[in-house]
Amino acid sequence: MNQILFAGVIGLFLTLIGTPLLIKLLARKGYGQYIRDDGPREHHAKRGTPTMGGIAFILATLLAYFLSKVITGKPPTFSGLLVLGLMTGMGVVGFLDDYIKIVKRRSLGLRAKAKMAGQLIVGIGFAVLALQFADNRNNTPASTRLSFVQDFGWSIGPVLFVGWALFMILAMSNGVNLTDGLDGLATGAATMVFGAYTFIGVWQFQESCANAQTLTNPGACYEVRDPLDLAVVAAALMGSCFGFLWWNTSPAKIFMGDTGSLALGGALAGLAICSRTEILVALLGGLFVLITMSVVIQVGSFKLTGKRVFRMAPLQHHFELKGWSEVLVVVRFWIIQGMCVIVGLGLFYAGWAAKK
Repeated sequence: MNQILFAGVIGLFLTLIGTPLLIKLLARKGYGQYIRDDGPREHHAKRGTPTMGGIAFILATLLAYFLSKVITGKPPTFSGLLVLGLMTGMGVVGFLDDYIKIVKRRSLGLRAKAKMAGQLIVGIGFAVLALQFADNRNNTPASTRLSFVQDFGWSIGPVLFVGWALFMILAMSNGVNLTDGLDGLATGAATMVFGAYTFIGVWQFQESCANAQTLTNPGACYEVRDPLDLAVVAAALMGSCFGFLWWNTSPAKIFMGDTGSLALGGALAGLAICSRTEILVALLGGLFVLITMSVVIQVGSFKLTGKRVFRMAPLQHHFELKGWSEVLVVVRFWIIQGMCVIVGLGLFYAGWAAKK
């Protein structure tokens, strides 16, 4: 359990002290944020704010994870490494997008096909590897069965699993990306979800089927390959995001950019897949789903009827245009995200209690 504490504290410390150094470096190179002309007018003042801040919490998370292993003498696990690899790979795709936007002065960044290709390569690589590396109980990091609070139903097979995993990775990555429109909004929301996954990992470890002989009710156990190490990864992410939030909250000194949003979305999807909570993550990350759906509704409505449902999508900008201050929108959306986490954890616990 010390691994979780060390990972969270180290991640927090590294982003608190490392992010201002990154801010100075990015500002010196002139790597500032591009602001859409059709967005809220108040956002124009943010033009030039250093971006690609995701570099800070990606590096902090990786260092926090591996330093916690060195300190405690515990080896890394395949599940933990796969989630970190997915996070880093998606972050690289986002970095290339940010770099082209800023350095090449091309507002759209990577071409859509190139960006999608990068996400597909990373996602397929994760999905294929996640079905390898079985432990002594024949558990691989991922399962070909669908899951809510744990696996259920029949196996969908490896091919359909890869497609399902890709859908989750793309949905969560783009969900976080769409949410990252106001200072601290996506960072704070992601911190809450990573906190939930820290709890889930610890609970699954304590109730693991590998410890069935010592459990009061073996029928309520979890077949997850490396639950404790997933908690370590989640704690490292939670601490790193929390430290980054100090600099990212209003008025933001730095933005995470696509580098950070794609990485966080990938990490969320990876944790959900490896912890067997694939459908539950839609509730735990309910704010990301809500904001993504607002874009789907807006685009669908405009194409079908020629009319817009919201003044502007994603949803957070609709409320800005209604007169809400940026801080008010962020805090109220954080409250919504907090309620989603509470309900999600309640359902997770209820799923376990129902089998007792």
